[in-house]
Parts: sequence; C-alpha cells; structure tokens
Amino acid sequence: MKKLFDIRYNGPDAVNDLILYGCMDGRTNRDGLKMAKRPTAPERSEEVATYRAPALEKGLDILELLAGQPGGLILSQIAHSLDRSVQEVYRVVVSLERRGYVARRPPSDAFFLSMKLFDLACNHPPTRILLDAAQPILQMLATRINESVILSVLDGLKVRVIAVADNPAPIGFRVRLGTQSRLLGTASGRTLLAFQNDRQRAGLLEALVEEHRAAGGDAAPLLARIERIAERGYEVVADETLKGITDVSFPILDGSGSAQAALTMPFVLWVTNQVRLADASRHLYEAAVMLNEQMGGRLPVGDFTLDEG
Repeated sequence: MKKLFDIRYNGPDAVNDLILYGCMDGRTNRDGLKMAKRPTAPERSEEVATYRAPALEKGLDILELLAGQPGGLILSQIAHSLDRSVQEVYRVVVSLERRGYVARRPPSDAFFLSMKLFDLACNHPPTRILLDAAQPILQMLATRINESVILSVLDGLKVRVIAVADNPAPIGFRVRLGTQSRLLGTASGRTLLAFQNDRQRAGLLEALVEEHRAAGGDAAPLLARIERIAERGYEVVADETLKGITDVSFPILDGSGSAQAALTMPFVLWVTNQVRLADASRHLYEAAVMLNEQMGGRLPVGDFTLDEG
C-alpha cells in the first residue's frame, strides 16, 4: 500500500504553499483538504527547470571556467568566455573574491581559484580517502628511514603540501604543512606535472612557460626534464632546495594514470643515520606502490633502482 501522504513544498513561499499528495489523487480527504494530483516525471522536470538562481549559476559558471585556467583570467576575459557583459559578472566575481573562493594575481589582476574549494574538498570522500590512506604509510616510512616525507598536490600553477610525516630523529629537515611552492621549482611539482593527462599538462605548461620566459628564464631545460621524469617514472634532484638535500619524488596515480599527488622525500645525509640514499629511496618507492594501489593507480616504474642522473 502506498504511504498516506508526502509533504511537498511547492514554490519559494513554501510555508504558505503546502500541498498534500495522497493516495487518493484529486479527491478530498477526510479533513476536507484537497488532495492534489501527484505530478508526473515530465511535470517534475518542468518544475525543476522553472526554479533557477541566476546569480548562483553565474558564480558556478565562473568557478568552473577558472578551474580550467591555471594562469587565471581578467574580468573582461571571464565575461567574454561566458558570453556575458562585464557588468553581469563583476558583482559575482567580487562576491567570490570577498568569500575567498577566487583571488587576484598581480600585476595583471587576473582572477584565479584559491584553495578555498580545496579546503572544503578535504572533507570530500576522494581527498579524504587519499589523506586517510597516506597518513599511516607516511608515518611508517618516516620512522623507517629517519627522514621527513611529504604528500603534495597541484594548486593552480603551484604545488601545496597537504600531509607531512616529520623525521622522528633529533636532527633533520622539516617541511611545513600547507607550504606552497613553484610548480617547476620543486621535485613534487615537476612530478605532478609530468603525470597529468595530455590536456591538463599542455594547459599548465603553456602558462608556466609564459611565466618563466617573462621572468627572463629559458624553459627548454625544464621541459626536457619533465619529459625525462615521465620516461623514468620519478624525479630525483640534489641541492635544489638546500645544499646537502636530495629530493626523490614519485607520483600517486588514479585509475586513469593521472597524478593526484606526489610522494616526496627530502633526503638529508647526516652522520648517525644508518639508512643511505639508495635504501631510503627504495623504501619510498615501496610506500608509493602501496599508496598507488589504494588509489587505484599503478606506478610506471618496474623493478626500482635509484638513477641519480
């Protein structure tokens, strides 16, 4: 038997517009209330399409647009891309900026996505799965090798540390949780970049190369290095951040083979540590294999032996 009635709120003034849908469609119940006819599927679809929130939809359009623009967009570019006037998008963009969802990048005043959505997404199952899976693996690894280990993700044209297992020894190198660094200037960033899908990598590289050339740099060596990382399956670089530190980084891939994170060890050679770089890198590789399996990915590296070239 069908349930006696559902309570349905029909329209914006829901308190004053309550309709009871009962099993006796179109008839009057014993309390004298008119039993409205239950809407059919097409009627429900038309009803959903009727209730729209234009300002909200503009905001979502802007967020979705900026998500695919690592270099950001100025206000006129946002308006042009959405086929709207600057006046239409201005107040929405300013509201998003005030709430912290977008930020400006000087000197062009281009708008780009902030980490606000990422912070919200940390409680979303995919990210929570990554963090929950990574924490025990990172802690076990740091204890085994007496070195710090970090997990990083893409953050626009930068890379951000989202998990850290500190070196348990009295001496070591520590990376602060939440640290943001240049994408091309770190082992983690280059590893993430090397293992993006073709479209994402092309978009990121275009913006990064433009930024690098604007600063007077030559992007060719960096592009060649990213290709080398993709071929080798990991990144290793000495003395890039600080003298005496060797960074080794592996991608954490999803089922499509795209990097969701990078697992990185900034190896510091100190006198009383009995774990050498090659052995610590092997343990890092094994931890990366475990984390990849939990995320549905598979490392492109086979039988691992550290290649410092």
